Amino acid sequence: MVSAAGRRVLVAGGVGIDTIVQVPALPLAMADSIHVPPVVDYVAHTGNGVALGLLALGHHPVLIDFIGDDPQAQLIHARYRERGLPFDYLVHPSGTRRSVNLVAPDGRRLSLYDGRHPDSVRMPRTFYLSRMQEAEHVHLSIMPWAAALFDDAAALGLPVSTDLHDWDGSNPHHLGFARRADLVFLSAAALGGRVFDTMRAILREGRARLVVATAGAAGSHVLERGQERIRHTACAMLDGPVVDSNGAGDAFSSAFLHAWFEGATVDECMRTGAIGGAFACRFHGTAERSLGLDELARYRAGSGLQEAR
Repeated sequence: MVSAAGRRVLVAGGVGIDTIVQVPALPLAMADSIHVPPVVDYVAHTGNGVALGLLALGHHPVLIDFIGDDPQAQLIHARYRERGLPFDYLVHPSGTRRSVNLVAPDGRRLSLYDGRHPDSVRMPRTFYLSRMQEAEHVHLSIMPWAAALFDDAAALGLPVSTDLHDWDGSNPHHLGFARRADLVFLSAAALGGRVFDTMRAILREGRARLVVATAGAAGSHVLERGQERIRHTACAMLDGPVVDSNGAGDAFSSAFLHAWFEGATVDECMRTGAIGGAFACRFHGTAERSLGLDELARYRAGSGLQEAR
């Protein structure tokens, strides 16, 4: 079980700004101009969502990353002061990463990602090692520089999780993360009918204890090492409408990890992850509201859940 103090988790990479535009439909119709509701900037991206999710569930994440010295960075600093999230960073001259996300009325989104940092950027070992030495778990975002942290995590005997996002199953950038992490999350979005084959390949070629593929409203799948059957978990049907799917995958991961740290069964981890992902979809923005312990307990008990359709 997780101690009352929670787990110390190093989250490496994945903070930026999402500019969210609510559009009438996806795909957009070809037009010279489309009137939309107010466009809003949110502190976002994958490491941000996982770190804030773990923080809300009683853990002690530390987020490390590169950002710019720009107005977007000021939004990040203000958010983390407000939430109480420890954030250690290095400034890169290319600025803070950004995305423009188009969100349809049913919550589906299209993300236009501006990674902007060169792939050659590397985080100095002297910067991250002391933070890693204080951690009990490491979560690596798929930033090119984060791949170098696997060796030190292994030397320290620390378990590592990662999220491959909408990997197509073949892009070589993701392979090192897929093969070296202990817990692998990914989205089924770009895999089509190859989801299960990709999950099996990750276990066959890597060291993962399990791999989880999320599929939005279609639920999620898990495959454990030593087992043949891929198990399905339905999407959690929470009270309230789906308004925005931004950050749902990161919320799933942080809720899953919370249950994993508790020593829960894999099936219970999957159900907890499903609750986290569905909770995120009830709010506009990315990680503007993170699932808390009281809310999780209520949903686990069945209060606030709707019958799956």
